Amino acid sequence: MENARRHPAVPAPRLDIFLAAGLALGAVAALSLPQLPPPALCWALLALAQMLWLALPKARFPAGLGMGFAWALLVAGWGMDARLPPALEGTELVVEGRVVGLPEARVDAIRFGFAVDSGEGEAAVLAGSRLRLSWYRSRVQPEPGSRWRLAVRLKRPRGSLNPGGFDFERHALERRIAATGYVLETGDIRVLAPGSGIDRLRLALAERMAAAVGDSGARFVQALAVGDTRALDGDDWHVLRATGTAHLIAISGLHVGLVAGFGALLVRLLYRLFPTLGLRLPMPQAAALAALAMASGYAALAGFALPTVRTLLMIGAALLTVLLRRRFDAVQSFALALIAVLAVDPLAVLGAGFWLSFLGVGWLLWCLPHGPRRWWRALLSAQGVTALGLLPLTVWFFGQASVAGPLCNLVAVPWVSLVVVPVALAGTALELLVAGAGTWAFRLSAWLMELLWRALEPVAGLHGALVYLPEPGAFAFVLALAGIFWLLLPRGIPGKPLAVFLLLPLLLPAREERPPDSIDLTVFDVGQGLSVLVQTARHAVLYDAGPAFPGGLDMGEAAVVPALRALGVSSLDLFIVSHGDNDHAGGADAVRRAYAPAQVHSSRARPEVGETACEAGREWRFDGITLRLLHPPEHFPYLGNDSSCVLRIEDASGSALALLPGDIGQLIEQRLVRERSGQLPAPLLVMPHHGSRSSSSDAFIDAVAPRLALIGTGYRNRFGLPREDVLARYRERGIALADTAQDGALRLRIDASGPQNVRRERDRRRRVWREGG
Repeated sequence: MENARRHPAVPAPRLDIFLAAGLALGAVAALSLPQLPPPALCWALLALAQMLWLALPKARFPAGLGMGFAWALLVAGWGMDARLPPALEGTELVVEGRVVGLPEARVDAIRFGFAVDSGEGEAAVLAGSRLRLSWYRSRVQPEPGSRWRLAVRLKRPRGSLNPGGFDFERHALERRIAATGYVLETGDIRVLAPGSGIDRLRLALAERMAAAVGDSGARFVQALAVGDTRALDGDDWHVLRATGTAHLIAISGLHVGLVAGFGALLVRLLYRLFPTLGLRLPMPQAAALAALAMASGYAALAGFALPTVRTLLMIGAALLTVLLRRRFDAVQSFALALIAVLAVDPLAVLGAGFWLSFLGVGWLLWCLPHGPRRWWRALLSAQGVTALGLLPLTVWFFGQASVAGPLCNLVAVPWVSLVVVPVALAGTALELLVAGAGTWAFRLSAWLMELLWRALEPVAGLHGALVYLPEPGAFAFVLALAGIFWLLLPRGIPGKPLAVFLLLPLLLPAREERPPDSIDLTVFDVGQGLSVLVQTARHAVLYDAGPAFPGGLDMGEAAVVPALRALGVSSLDLFIVSHGDNDHAGGADAVRRAYAPAQVHSSRARPEVGETACEAGREWRFDGITLRLLHPPEHFPYLGNDSSCVLRIEDASGSALALLPGDIGQLIEQRLVRERSGQLPAPLLVMPHHGSRSSSSDAFIDAVAPRLALIGTGYRNRFGLPREDVLARYRERGIALADTAQDGALRLRIDASGPQNVRRERDRRRRVWREGG
């Protein structure tokens, strides 16, 4: 007893919201580093943080910070180490494994995930890795769960990097994708085992739904019941984004939670009918087990997609307290779920879904009273809190905000979750028991969803239903979070109207001021292609729009338009499509749909859609800046690359700022040197034809005499551009070079003194998952 008084017992460490918040913020801080530190340092930090947590239970937040920081770095390091070794890029490899997920058939290829079991020779290092493969001109459809022997050509995960654009390399680390590539038709290809497992069952159910309802009508039932969104097209996703209801269509955390609730409710009803069941197993524990089993089954139908796995962990953590007969309040259960998710996968913080799920629940726990309320008031309050609380996140991750979302969700959330999903799942359950038994439930579910869709489509078509916002800075994001927190504080807190001012930097960012007689020039990273934005003080001009591919990837839609929005470009005063080749003109239609440019000029003009032919001598003036076409001359025949619109940009004094020659070859270069040598000198040159040997003649380079040359190429492109001997011509003359394939989007300001420092997107967004140049 005396000993106990001298040495009081140390309280047990707690798993609470302070530890959970520390873990989450620590993981975010770790994954914001520009590079990975040595693993030994991470292990040491993890051990010290755990010791702090055990020794000083009150230091839960700093201990959580340390543990989250170290654990996230270790897991990220393992993910990066699992990637394809650089020496194996582009080589033929033979691997064996199984198809994971549902293969997606495109016009040009079949795309699917592939879990490698083993590899021959050097490919053995890929055992246990996950690949993302394309199979071009395939005559077979790989079945989900089937095992194959494939010859493949791979590269490390790499994607275009632009302001506001999708970060594929971050996505690859989050999803543990070790490499991307394609199947070699001439290689050793054999099917080793037919399709099996849960993914094969999902495909079979999706096919039965399509047979029962029709391909078009079944798309929503397939998405809600088995997580198959392959049939949803671009128009569908636009309606969902514009109405803020995209979260309802895929199998979401909300739906998994509702299914768990249905499972618990069924057990409670069963125990009321047969009270003696409580003698074998208490009802709370039975309800918890049933909820977990139902949620697990539904998550399996979704193919155990990451969002559903996260929700399953959350539900499992909350139900664990019931099974252990421990009393936890809602906040403690929330904290335990957050700790469980981060312990299993700290890289979850890389995904928008993690933050939208947890922060949405967190705001509801913080704001909504726990006493009895009328159902309609509870629904209104929950929708208002969720819409306002998640606004900064939606702008941060997606650069947009649905104005119509809060009102649409008032109807859509209960309709989909309490009416459509239960009917779809009832049909799925019946179909699993007896083939064809779920037909009427599938048709009813599709009809119910169609009723909602008819209401959502007109709303999505309203002007201003979806607002696009420039890419926010970290400071504006933090200010907005503080403003939301202030607004959602309990009633009676003074100064709440002032909190609105904290949202202004996010929602109404200041316009970037450009000095007169200067331009900001951006070469977007569109893979093997070109797209250049020229901004004067108050106007914007786009030159080319990158490629579009038969398989559905349109760099105009995927890269150029999001980048324009992220840079705050609200309108295009001039759009020049240099020539008709796909790598320059493929994305043009997407740009036209998004922006309806005031003027469109092209060397391959389409008058029926309002395009005007490029003609030498035509010029435009914006804010003291003149843009002048040097080629092609009037009545020049269309010759593909050699018909490219050559654009000279100059300031008010007539001094050149930049030259954009498109894909002209040496024949046109020689003609320009002969006829327009006085108009060619420019401090900045966008390298003609991506650095091909057909361009960049010595005479042309000498005539332009640039200080800096920018190149638009794709990483490891099949043309081998830019050519080393072409680059040597520029280097011999002391001309600085920058390439989108190595640096991502390239941005710089040009004035009378010449080009300023190039801002490389890969340098600006350097992170632990980012490959160097």
